[in-house]
Amino acid sequence: MHDYDLLVVGSANADLVTVVERRPGAGETVLGSDLAVHPGGKGANQAVAAARLGARTALLARVGDDGHGRLLLDSMRSAGVDPVGVLVGGAPTGVALITVDPSGDNSIVVAPGANARLTPQDVKAAGSLFQASQVVSAQLEIPLDTVAEVVRALAPGSRFVLNPSPPAPLPAEVLAACDPLIVNEHEARVVLGADVTGEPEDWARALLALGPRSVVITLGAEGALVADGTGTRRVPSVKVTAVDTTGAGDAFTAALAWRLGAGESLADAAAFAARVGAAAVTKEGAQASYPTTAEVAAL
Repeated sequence: MHDYDLLVVGSANADLVTVVERRPGAGETVLGSDLAVHPGGKGANQAVAAARLGARTALLARVGDDGHGRLLLDSMRSAGVDPVGVLVGGAPTGVALITVDPSGDNSIVVAPGANARLTPQDVKAAGSLFQASQVVSAQLEIPLDTVAEVVRALAPGSRFVLNPSPPAPLPAEVLAACDPLIVNEHEARVVLGADVTGEPEDWARALLALGPRSVVITLGAEGALVADGTGTRRVPSVKVTAVDTTGAGDAFTAALAWRLGAGESLADAAAFAARVGAAAVTKEGAQASYPTTAEVAAL
């Protein structure tokens, strides 16, 4: 019996969000809405999303000893995330600068801050967390060598889920551990090191050839595609009106990881995750938008 359904290793940021009529071009200034500050970061987002769904969740991350760090810790605790692995100090809390357009699409610039100081040694020191976790999830808002150490720290029988965002070429050691590797079209292109051509099924087969045990490609409003050694399958989403897409991919990844740990098939877990992601885009913010299981069922 594991103490945690999901251990998330990753970033924790303060999201500074403004709504704009359109994004500025080079050298241009546009006016936005009043600035809103929300708890975010791909790691913290995944942990909060999973906990809100009912998963027993822990987070290994680093925040600054500052107001943004306290905001994040408060959000985690209120959602039910165990913050035992959250390290404090070493640099200011990471910040994400986010613009949201009228369609709900977003553009993000991240100042990593303390996230860049989450080291392989921090992972080694958290060995008991890895032994206690059914599934481990990571992203790339922390150093890639730290993610590689996460792979080495996995307990026998545990499952590793990776969303390589922001995308970067991945070492073979990390790719081989992914079950699944979760990417959108842009991330697939970077991981493959080439333009993606053909249909998503073709991208998935090319990604599987790199070594991951399974692949999930998110397709926005079209849902997702899942692929493993047995073939590929499309998973539809739920049609909703998007208000803010910030953090929706993190909610998808968290839900998928949790349901895989509960023994669901990749396709069934992705179908549930697609509903969670759809629910998340109907509200503003990242962590504040994440649904409970009852809210997902009501879609």
